[in-house]
Amino acid sequence: MLTITQALYDQIVAHARADHPDEACGVVAGPEGSGRPERFIPMLNAARSPTFYEFDSGDLLKLYRELDDRDEEPVIIYHSHTATQAYPSRTDVSYANEPGAHYVLVSTADTDGEGPFQFRSFRILDGEITEEEVKVVEAY
Repeated sequence: MLTITQALYDQIVAHARADHPDEACGVVAGPEGSGRPERFIPMLNAARSPTFYEFDSGDLLKLYRELDDRDEEPVIIYHSHTATQAYPSRTDVSYANEPGAHYVLVSTADTDGEGPFQFRSFRILDGEITEEEVKVVEAY
């Protein structure tokens, strides 16, 4: 299960809406080994595409150095889908290289009649996708 604060949830959704119609992407870091998402890090979608996201390689290198310096790790890796449901695509699965991370997808398309977005979390390990519950809390 992913436990996330309302503030972080709102920041991820706001980033997805702001970058629409392009896919948004980013990371939420937390203390190494804690599994607790704390620090919101929006990233630039280097692909600038409504159907694909790609972290800029220079930004990614800088991010991992910063995480290492701060004894943090990526707890959430998120991106948006602009025209489809919030479910990992084959490309998303092929890019999922953080076995301990929660992969959050936000859909900015109303694909299910439940409103303008979906917020879902998945574990992706060895190509296997497992959806998990998302628990939104005021604070940890």
